[in-house]
Amino acid sequence: MKIFSLSSRLLFLALLISFAWPSQAFDNEKKACKTHEYRQFDFWIGNWEVMNAKGEKVGENHIYPILNGCALSENWVNVKGTAGVSYNFYNQDEKHWHQTWVDEEGGSLNLNGKLVNGQMILSGARTDKEGKSVTDRITWTSLKDGRVKQHWEISEDSGQSWKDLFVGFYQKSE
Repeated sequence: MKIFSLSSRLLFLALLISFAWPSQAFDNEKKACKTHEYRQFDFWIGNWEVMNAKGEKVGENHIYPILNGCALSENWVNVKGTAGVSYNFYNQDEKHWHQTWVDEEGGSLNLNGKLVNGQMILSGARTDKEGKSVTDRITWTSLKDGRVKQHWEISEDSGQSWKDLFVGFYQKSE
């Protein structure tokens, strides 16, 4: 007399494996994106009003963690209503941060970099609207008063010289 059919035994084996194996997979999932490198850009998280160097509001930016803390999503709208988004993440294989930006006017940036002396510095080459090769460098600095300074520079000579494209100050909005 058969006590268990073949399908019952297979079901029992599958259940046994599922209770033994997922704990390891779950432990690995809990550890994903939890190292200190993934938290280096957390000072930028928040709902912000962005002011230019003259103190004039130029837009709003909402930065929040996504994908279980593995990336940051940026959602920008300037005072004219033009929007842009970026995804920012620590690339563990390459040991640097990466930002991919795109806006509704077709602009895009692909930047790479790292935290240096408390500043997140990302840079990358692109072709501008006139067809010239330029390099962008954006530096985010957490200020003691809770604001974040963003300094965007551009070079038209492969980094030999730089000029300011934008200096802005992020202040928390309600």
